[in-house]
Amino acid sequence: MFRVAWSDIYAHPLPENHRFPMAKYELLPEQLIYEGVLTESDFFAPEPLDEEAILAIHDADYWARLKSLNLTRQEERKTGFPHSQQLIDREIRIMQGTVQGAEFALQDGVGFNVAGGTHHAFTDRGEGFCLLNDIALGAQHLLSKNEVSQVLVVDLDVHQGNGTAQIFSGRPEVFTFSMHGGKNYPMHKEISDRDVPLPDGIEDHDYLKLLDLQLGDLFEQVQPDFVFYQAGVDVLKSDKIGRLGMTIDGCKQRDRQVLEACKKHEVPVHITMGGGYSERLKDIVEAHANTYRLAKEIYF
Repeated sequence: MFRVAWSDIYAHPLPENHRFPMAKYELLPEQLIYEGVLTESDFFAPEPLDEEAILAIHDADYWARLKSLNLTRQEERKTGFPHSQQLIDREIRIMQGTVQGAEFALQDGVGFNVAGGTHHAFTDRGEGFCLLNDIALGAQHLLSKNEVSQVLVVDLDVHQGNGTAQIFSGRPEVFTFSMHGGKNYPMHKEISDRDVPLPDGIEDHDYLKLLDLQLGDLFEQVQPDFVFYQAGVDVLKSDKIGRLGMTIDGCKQRDRQVLEACKKHEVPVHITMGGGYSERLKDIVEAHANTYRLAKEIYF
């Protein structure tokens, strides 16, 4: 069975009126255990990621100011979070969850982090609910240990993976692919190795057809030996800020296409949950749970 990073600290509370749905980090593991998709023994609680690994991606000055809670008010507002020591502790455990989860994926074929997908974090700043970039940290870890030589980032969150694109700009050993809402946040897009901007309201059929073509070409062109998959569910029509038109079943078929492509090409994949802001928390949890259900079906 695959291993999944999760800790109580993932559900770190924010102000009650905050729009980020922290409750999903508690409800998703409970749902998967209740269904028998996972057992408690499939989860591991990550420790804090060490500073040396953080500094392999992030600027020393930014990290020093972040950990000491000395960012400017403007910098803090851009992240969308009120900063606290508990929030920083949460972040560095999520980062380790992806680093360690990537190691498990090499072993098992697939690995998960219940949180993560923090693709708006740049080398020197955070944005959009992201303080550090776990995808970049995970990729750098595997590359530094010479466990992989070519990484493909498949980012299907509704928002462009701008931080990941900036971090790996000019580094051919990591190919960044982002398929996202063309008119959605961030308004200023970075340049990924391949960007596919989507029109508002795109529905299942057109989205899935386009993704199928992209995946076939990517695996042939990039020939990765590891994939990091950002599986945000803010592509749903019900999402409050997503602006696309996908159903829960369409989102599930999206995940199936990615996982089956990785399985077909015998490429390990690590999956992070990314965003999801539907009005009903049930829809968010169901869409995320489908990713785990499919992984069990396809890999085990």
